Amino acid sequence: MSELSILQVGVFGLLLTVLIERLLVPRPALRRPLSCWWLHAGAWCVSLALLYGLTARPLFSGVNVLLVWLLIVMVSNAKYHSLREPFVCADFEYFSDAVRFPRLYLPFFGFGKAALLAAGFVAYLWAGLSFELPAAGARLDALWLGLAGMLLLKLGHRRDTPSFDAEADVRRWGLAASLWRYFWAARAKVDRNALGSPFAAPAATPVGKPLPDLVSVQSESFFDVRDLWPGVRRDVLGEYDRLAGEALARGKLQVAAWGANTVRTEFAYLTGIPGERLGVHRFNPYRVLARQGLPSIAAHLKSLGYRTICIHPYDGSFYGRNKVLPALGFDEFIDVRSFNAGQKAGPFIGDCAVADKIRELLQDPARQQPLFIHAVTMENHGPLHLEQVEADELPSWFDRPLLAGMDDLAPYLRHIANADSMLAKLRATLLDHPREALLCFFGDHVPILPDVYQAIGAPAGDTDYLIWSNRHQPGAHPCPLRVEALSSQLLSCATDLRTSATVAGVA
Repeated sequence: MSELSILQVGVFGLLLTVLIERLLVPRPALRRPLSCWWLHAGAWCVSLALLYGLTARPLFSGVNVLLVWLLIVMVSNAKYHSLREPFVCADFEYFSDAVRFPRLYLPFFGFGKAALLAAGFVAYLWAGLSFELPAAGARLDALWLGLAGMLLLKLGHRRDTPSFDAEADVRRWGLAASLWRYFWAARAKVDRNALGSPFAAPAATPVGKPLPDLVSVQSESFFDVRDLWPGVRRDVLGEYDRLAGEALARGKLQVAAWGANTVRTEFAYLTGIPGERLGVHRFNPYRVLARQGLPSIAAHLKSLGYRTICIHPYDGSFYGRNKVLPALGFDEFIDVRSFNAGQKAGPFIGDCAVADKIRELLQDPARQQPLFIHAVTMENHGPLHLEQVEADELPSWFDRPLLAGMDDLAPYLRHIANADSMLAKLRATLLDHPREALLCFFGDHVPILPDVYQAIGAPAGDTDYLIWSNRHQPGAHPCPLRVEALSSQLLSCATDLRTSATVAGVA
């Protein structure tokens, strides 16, 4: 095909990219800085040039790039619907995760939609390569097109610092410019000393009575669901209520994520660093930042003589935890390989199985060190709409009929009831434990229940936490807390108990 033809494909395709972007939710403004339009056009030209240089088929290349752009827009809309956040640069990694862990991702996009796109794409590849003949001089045309695209990217490249409010940046800059600027922000050097972790200072050597065992449980999608709808039975979280009534501290927890992105809350709890200090790394702190090693509660306790263990009953490579957690100071990482299929509660390892594993570690007669165990549960991970609940089970969790659109709340309640049973097991284990021990229990984010929220309203996004001791149950008034302060609060409670015990012993 002639140079004019590739020019036609380029110009017409560029206009189509703008029309496709108009499908985006939230919709970007057409009035945006000129540099953003240079980036949009440059990204289109470079992508088209790369594929055209490989295939020598202009129409085939243009349509393929448009299909990829359409896919990104559709994925962004699906993400925004479930998580209230548009597509960001860090999300490209999830395309490979969707292949490795399809159950965690594809249902939110839609299995039918994904299958239709895959079939259509394969058919198009066959048709495009079979019926469009290669153009003469394609490589030279692709070179000029690529150089023009790179020039546009150079013109659009500014040192404008994103707000890292993903929705606001997409609205004012457009999707292509936002992705470009987030990409370069992720490659900027981070001054880790300026992040301000409360665990950066050397730990003081403890004196007095033996150090207590510490157990923290980050419960998947846990929050007090009874606040969401009055039809939920109060006794669904009876054990949680009992521990909250005996707690050293409790209340609402302002977490770092909505509906998913567990590692944001996990990172904030372990390091004590608020998300607003992380820049672009707030979207996935485990991808780059955490792998470099940072001060954390695990490293702090390890320096005091603790053995530090993390339990997550899923594939250890998910989010790179098998590399991140040792870098954050954990001596041992226990993943799904330490469990068996008989311990599942639904599609994932059950919460009660995690409680059994914690008991096993605490009761190990060979251990000589105090333990810090951090468990990240998996049972209540969605997608919940794939699970079925029989009608005769509903009275166990609800005292009135469900409203239209609330079906997904039933499997969520089934798993929440198991989280409550986990708390009962942990309470019994720790009350019989010969050492003093503290339990910190909290939710990582609210669940993904878009149909339920449409029917009865969405929660604010906060979860719940408590800190409980097996030797002191004074009860505490609810106190709201940010998740990055929770690990310091746990250590403060442990220190207060040691101090009061030492003073009582002296008296």
